[in-house]
Amino acid sequence: MTPGVLILIVLAMTIVGFILGRRRAVAMANREKVKLHSLPGYYGQTVALFVAVPAYVLLAAWLFLQPIVIENHISDLIPASAIPEGGARSLVMADVRRIANGLDYVVGKGGVSEDELASMRADISNIRSRLADVGIALGSDVKPVVFQAAKTYRKIGKTGSLLRDIAVLAAALGFGLWALWRVNPRMRARNTSETFVKALLIASSSVAILTTLGILLSLLFESIHFFRIYPARDFFFSTVWNPQFRGGSDLGILPLLWGTFYVSFVALLLAVPIGLMIAIYLAEYSGSTLRSFAKPAIEILAGIPTIVYGLFALVTVGPFLRDWIAQPFGIGNSSSSVMTAGLVMGIMLIPFVSSLSDDIINAVPQAMRDGSYGLGATQSETIKRVILPAALPGIVGAVLLAASRAIGETMIVVMGAGAAARLNLNPFEAMTTVTVKIVSQLTGDTEFASPETLVAFALGLTLFVFTLGLNILALYIVRKYREQYE
Repeated sequence: MTPGVLILIVLAMTIVGFILGRRRAVAMANREKVKLHSLPGYYGQTVALFVAVPAYVLLAAWLFLQPIVIENHISDLIPASAIPEGGARSLVMADVRRIANGLDYVVGKGGVSEDELASMRADISNIRSRLADVGIALGSDVKPVVFQAAKTYRKIGKTGSLLRDIAVLAAALGFGLWALWRVNPRMRARNTSETFVKALLIASSSVAILTTLGILLSLLFESIHFFRIYPARDFFFSTVWNPQFRGGSDLGILPLLWGTFYVSFVALLLAVPIGLMIAIYLAEYSGSTLRSFAKPAIEILAGIPTIVYGLFALVTVGPFLRDWIAQPFGIGNSSSSVMTAGLVMGIMLIPFVSSLSDDIINAVPQAMRDGSYGLGATQSETIKRVILPAALPGIVGAVLLAASRAIGETMIVVMGAGAAARLNLNPFEAMTTVTVKIVSQLTGDTEFASPETLVAFALGLTLFVFTLGLNILALYIVRKYREQYE
């Protein structure tokens, strides 16, 4: 059965365990004429937790480990002679997985029985024709050993899935019966249930940390692999970005960093003043009716998908800047430019700056305003000399968070700024960013072990360091500001 069906079965067993555990506790309390230590629902929760938690943990571990074990076993079965010259074992394994999935489809919907499939052995033409009948095409250079590996892969996978289903259901049933047997009126069911919940909360709070650590380690290991192939000095200090998948590549990051910071600078140049002025108006001048309408309306901008902003840049903003500014003044002739992407990205960042700054300005104590008014200052003088200086650390944090968002943007840059990696001061010329090149280097059927592909991880690690540093700095400033007034 599929993992989804297995999850539903365990869920049904969990519900049954809850009902049986609750009923058993109530029945035993009535029979022995004693008072339950905990509410009846806690006994049901205890049984339900012992049914669900071990089963789901085992299922998650099995789904994670089974592909790794099978891949390693099948990879050892493929001889070096089956690997094309200049190719990689990972590409052969990709063919094995594809053929194995095709064989599953043939058996499931192609009218081929398991016995017929087993009798095919290494009959490549027969298997190829069967796969072609259901729309799965194979190249003529697939070797018999690859077909045999695919059949072994499928067989081991089916056996592993069967063992997984048996183990998960046995764990759910076994732990559930054991928990049900332990139910009695004197059992501290509430303590057991709350301990499970506490452990669940701790595990949930660890997800973000473990995810960040996993991302960092994956980027780090692949980046180390890249720097073993390509010199780190050329990567960080070269001014040429010219990947050639046939060799002779120049993979300097400086043009990409320049494009990233240039587009982000233009975006912040638009978003910060407008967002700050919106925040000041909403916090200090507008009435409650206008504020209740305007703030949600502005924050809608943050919910628009970035692909929509990219289309807006490609269809509207880019041609407008080209036809009315760049071409008449002779400073550009392309609708894709830094200015196009920067302006549209700035519109997207306005709610980030305005909403955070508005909350920060409202957090300034009213006593500071009253003291300024008592000394004879006007409202504008109070805003300029009292409120903004007091809110400055929080505003700086909001700007840094918006900057990290701008640095990591991809779709707007792809559709608005182009893909040209160059060092240029003209904002009406096409440029590109680190995120765009990460996507382009990992797109297509390329050799994963080549430096042209592995460079994406080095780019990702560099971008990760920049954005993480900005986020840490912003959070530190905001935390320091909050501690000052709370």
